[in-house]
Amino acid sequence: MKYLILIQSNERSLAVWETLTDQQRTDFGVGHLKLSQEMAEAGVLVASEGLADPSLATWVSVRDGRTIASDGPYAEVKEHLAGFYLIDCADADEAVAWAAKVPDAAYTQVEIRPVLDMSGWDF
Repeated sequence: MKYLILIQSNERSLAVWETLTDQQRTDFGVGHLKLSQEMAEAGVLVASEGLADPSLATWVSVRDGRTIASDGPYAEVKEHLAGFYLIDCADADEAVAWAAKVPDAAYTQVEIRPVLDMSGWDF
């Protein structure tokens, strides 16, 4: 079963980040790289990425068959998706065990969501 581990950036996580030393910040980044490698070696990693700042986002909508792409301005947000791990593992307990290894979990929290399996849906 696939699970998405979501890493949020918010006031709490930013406040924690400000308290870290340069070495702790380096260790934090290296921790993500090591976890990705560990997940890959265990055969559970589907994809893992950090995401750019929301100010670099583009919003896309379709109205009356016309694609509209907008790159701002944006309202101030207190929380945004900072990165993710998409894993494929046996069950929720295993997903929780992997999420506990995400460096962010030691300072704030991460979220796990099952990915909907739509392979059996009839369209």
